[in-house]
Amino acid sequence: MSETPGTFAPRSDGQPLEAQTSLRPVVLEHSRVPERMSADKVRCEACPVLCQISPGKLGACDRYGNVDGQLARLDTLALVAKPGTDLVAWAAAAEKHWDGSLVGGDAPVFVSGVGSGTTYPDYKPAPFIVSSRHEGIDMVTVVTEGIFSYCSFKVKIDTDRYLGPEQATVRHQGEAVGHVSTIEYGSQFLALGGVHHLTGGSKREGRIACEMMMALGNRSPVELQIEGGASVVVCANEPPVVDGVEEKRMRVGCGSAAIGIFAPQWFGHADEVVVIDDHITGVLSEHQAGKFLDMAPSGIRLRGRKSTPGRYFQVANPGSGWGGTDITDPLCIVEGWDARHGARPGLRLLMVSTTGEDSAWFVLDDALVPRPAEMPAEVRRVVERIGENCEPSLASVLYVAGAGGSLRAGVTDNPVRLTRSIKSLLVNVTCGGAPVYVWPGGGITVMVDVAKMPAMSFGSVPTPAIVSPIEFTMRLSDYRALGGHMDRVRRLEDVLASIAYRVVEPAAGNPWPFDALREKTP
Repeated sequence: MSETPGTFAPRSDGQPLEAQTSLRPVVLEHSRVPERMSADKVRCEACPVLCQISPGKLGACDRYGNVDGQLARLDTLALVAKPGTDLVAWAAAAEKHWDGSLVGGDAPVFVSGVGSGTTYPDYKPAPFIVSSRHEGIDMVTVVTEGIFSYCSFKVKIDTDRYLGPEQATVRHQGEAVGHVSTIEYGSQFLALGGVHHLTGGSKREGRIACEMMMALGNRSPVELQIEGGASVVVCANEPPVVDGVEEKRMRVGCGSAAIGIFAPQWFGHADEVVVIDDHITGVLSEHQAGKFLDMAPSGIRLRGRKSTPGRYFQVANPGSGWGGTDITDPLCIVEGWDARHGARPGLRLLMVSTTGEDSAWFVLDDALVPRPAEMPAEVRRVVERIGENCEPSLASVLYVAGAGGSLRAGVTDNPVRLTRSIKSLLVNVTCGGAPVYVWPGGGITVMVDVAKMPAMSFGSVPTPAIVSPIEFTMRLSDYRALGGHMDRVRRLEDVLASIAYRVVEPAAGNPWPFDALREKTP
């Protein structure tokens, strides 16, 4: 039965129209004025923006354009090469319409989601559903670029410097884009992006957050300001820059751990060692390591809250000085010396930071006042060894995305089967061919190191949302069982013969995506 705008057709239960109008929403679809569009424009439906693109122009996302009156994905599809593949020989064979016979019959490339395009809204099958063979087994990889509003980045910054208080707002170009998270043994974590910043604030906040997220994912440097703290420049797998200074070393451990590691090497060369740390400062003679070495007490009285023997909390405020504290003079944390408990003239004292970058040597005079002195070579070697054991300071960027929504409909007509198949390890999930960690619990929440993904894997749409590659790989028989779009499965060689593509080397250490299913039973 036809309806006029703003009215309803009677329900079959016979209730009067007045009773029904309070129960049913007003349907406005038929009252909308049809969209007008110039004949030479094409409309892109790859995201909710629905750009109308003029000839020779790009859409708002810079991913799709109007090429001779046809909507075209302008980036080429990225194929990840199998480690050990002779790419030159493969490329020559591919030009002759590769028949799958190269490299023992196994596919020498993996079709990634980078450059694959999007089928938003996802009631349509994914852009590429590709069949290939691996060790004699028929495999299927479902490939797409997902549009993610529910996504964020977890950034690990190797530094002892004080970046800011936990929960402090992180800003980029003046807009809130995340917050400070916890410290994990020499590294400070930031949580950046997320749907709250993309959609829950002002239009500018969403745009700036999206731009920042895309830059992080594409391994570009991003400057961040932390309220009540530092200015930080982070870039995946590059040293962080804190307040204009590039970090060099990640600490070997906390002050207590450093005491435990190097105590035997200091024994006999120093009468007391204090390793200064914002969190746990270590004192060698009191520490259990010193007790096992039968070290005599030094009578040192240290500022802060004593935890267990040789371990002190809160000796100073956090900052960018020694050991992540705010001090530049190490003696300021020493409250005094007690002759009744071992303090004596000539006592040799080493004060050092957790990275070995700061160190000083003192000898107590007759009044038990520590006086600077030249550090013995034996002690200097141990200080240098602290630095030797510090790993290079880096910023690590991990992308986290929830893929439990309509994206699954591009894979199967019964989305929960995909979720269950992933949890039962029948489906291997990758992002640009890179391995991901799938979080336990409901949905498909993945986490991946962006440094393991192909360069420039991330894009965006102005809704705003992040566009990122995702692939689901499984046996052909399993794809059929979970209700996959079998009529859209295409052979790898047919796909490659029909599109432009580029081949990229996998990141060092990345497993071959098909290998994850080697030991799984159908």
